[in-house]
Amino acid sequence: MEFKNSTFIKLLIVQCLSLFGLAQNFDFFYFVQQWPGSYCDTQQSCCYPTTGKPDTDFGIHGLWPNYNSGSYPSNCDPNSPFKQSTVSDLISSLQKSWPTLACPSGNGLSFWSHEWVKHGTCSEAVLDQHGYFKSALKLKSQIDLLQILLGAGINPDGRSYSVSSIQNAVRNAIGSTPGIECNVDASGNSQLYQVYICIDTSGSNIIECPVMPNSDRCDSAIVFPAF
Repeated sequence: MEFKNSTFIKLLIVQCLSLFGLAQNFDFFYFVQQWPGSYCDTQQSCCYPTTGKPDTDFGIHGLWPNYNSGSYPSNCDPNSPFKQSTVSDLISSLQKSWPTLACPSGNGLSFWSHEWVKHGTCSEAVLDQHGYFKSALKLKSQIDLLQILLGAGINPDGRSYSVSSIQNAVRNAIGSTPGIECNVDASGNSQLYQVYICIDTSGSNIIECPVMPNSDRCDSAIVFPAF
């Protein structure tokens, strides 16, 4: 009986260590910001949040743990649900900088819950729930994509710009080359949708991306639509 109990305890320890490793085993973050004009002008369209139309600005999509191989962990801790009370002091900032555009209209809680459960739980050995959202908000305040692009003469006016000019503008401002993701508008035009910036495992420092996201949907010149 003592041997069996010892074996059971060892197995339990291994499982616990495995779960812990799953929560901290990643190589870097993608900090992803999306352009609302490109989310809303597709055939699927969008719904403004219950708080009203978001600012004409990039909004946070997520802070995503990633592997150098290009794959990523997800849904790492089923015992760590999103709790609004944990981020109560951040709600107004989240509504402004991390707005939901999904239909039907919402207050953002479902969006933030999804991001925490799918992505945030895979970094909770480094960032607890409050720290995860606070880190993303801090990165957003440090990386003002719209002002960076405006300063380079790249405006959300429905004109087309080369992907390289967008990447160069961001690289010149932050010292790291961003990944660019495109989608297509209702007329089938390739357009600037999301910008990926790589962050170290602390969730604080910009790094050069070990691997770029897939940009197959981007033409060499892409539209930057109005919002």
